[in-house]
Amino acid sequence: MLRAIPHRVLAPAGSLTAGILLLALSSASCGRSSAGPGGPGSPGGRGGRGGPREAVSVRTAKVERISVQRQVEVSGTLMSLDQARVSAEAAGLVQSVPIQIGTEVRPGTVLVQLDPRERKFALDSAESALRQTEAQLGMAPGQEKAPADEDIASVRSAAATRDDARASFERASRLMSRGLLASADMETAASRLKVAEASYQQVFDSARALKASLMDRRASYELAKKKLADTSIRAPVAGIVSERLIQPGEFIQANTPVAVVVQIQPLKLRTALQERYAGLITQGLSVEFHVESFPSETFHGEIANVSPSVDQATRTFVIEALVDNKDQRLKPGFFAKGVLTTKLDSNVMAVTEDAIATLAGVSSVYVIENNLIRQQQVTPGVKQGKLVEIAEGLKGDETLAASGLSNLATGTPVRIVTGESAPAGPDGGQRGDGSGRRGQSGGPRGQRGGQQ
Repeated sequence: MLRAIPHRVLAPAGSLTAGILLLALSSASCGRSSAGPGGPGSPGGRGGRGGPREAVSVRTAKVERISVQRQVEVSGTLMSLDQARVSAEAAGLVQSVPIQIGTEVRPGTVLVQLDPRERKFALDSAESALRQTEAQLGMAPGQEKAPADEDIASVRSAAATRDDARASFERASRLMSRGLLASADMETAASRLKVAEASYQQVFDSARALKASLMDRRASYELAKKKLADTSIRAPVAGIVSERLIQPGEFIQANTPVAVVVQIQPLKLRTALQERYAGLITQGLSVEFHVESFPSETFHGEIANVSPSVDQATRTFVIEALVDNKDQRLKPGFFAKGVLTTKLDSNVMAVTEDAIATLAGVSSVYVIENNLIRQQQVTPGVKQGKLVEIAEGLKGDETLAASGLSNLATGTPVRIVTGESAPAGPDGGQRGDGSGRRGQSGGPRGQRGGQQ
């Protein structure tokens, strides 16, 4: 059974063919319009499969050469150049302590005074014995050199007696030879000579003993004088009293510590450096540092001592820098942190910081070769202004991208532009002119299709 077809659907064959053609052209025109700039249907779009990648506009930078003053970070403790723990050399009762913590002293300043009376009595006794010996030798008080043996009065007297006895014996011998002297008188003269010679020898030996005693008495006197002086305990160096260890009225024994004196001009900064710096550190290098008490001020020092060995446990070596402290504001024990200036390196490679990208601690630059990007990992060094030293990774003749680094990767095509900035792409990055031209060409084709 046949169904009836309404007459309004039926049309002549020529009209039906024209309608189908018009519908096909409209669909094609709509397709081209939807594939605008950067779209999937555009030959130059970034999302297209198999088509050329969009060029990114970038500014460029060259590798520069700079001079770099090498520095080593240091931290350490300020210490006294000389610290004296002063002790008593003699026992005694503490009579006075004329110092306090913080008292500035000079060499010879009295720190502690012991009771000197006992030492004074001992000195007087030693002096009396010395003066007695000097008198026996015929010396004047204060005379340093002892007289010659033959100049001592007792020796001269004994020598005179001996010479007289010898002359008498010689006369008796001559008379005896002539038969003018009795034998008894001759024997008396001989005996007298022997006694005189023995007496002279005895006096001479006594004079020698007195001279030796003189040296002993002088030593005893000087020792007694020193012990008396030891009752005044004095500062051995210039500095400031950091500890006062005794009080008046105490009885102290010899070798008892009484005070601590620290020298504060100059001070020394003591620190340790890693062994890799051993070849750079020499005497005379300058140090700049800060301390917490004066954070806005910079203090200076100069390397004075460098350890010749490295600690095997820490792999470090010790250095000491002398620090001028005339105003005494720095104190032993301050913690100091600063830099040690070493050598000046010239002709060092550096690039602007805009050309370096760092991700997860890894730094890279983007080298432009034949308008294509090659990502290159580098090792940055010190920074001077906007320039960053490149320690490793570059040869020095490369041209680098200095903008739009987030849109770059190895193989990305680029277009070099000049000026402050490159045009931004639709994704927030930089867009090349090629994508714009492709989008514009697609537009007219779509318009022509619509007109048809």
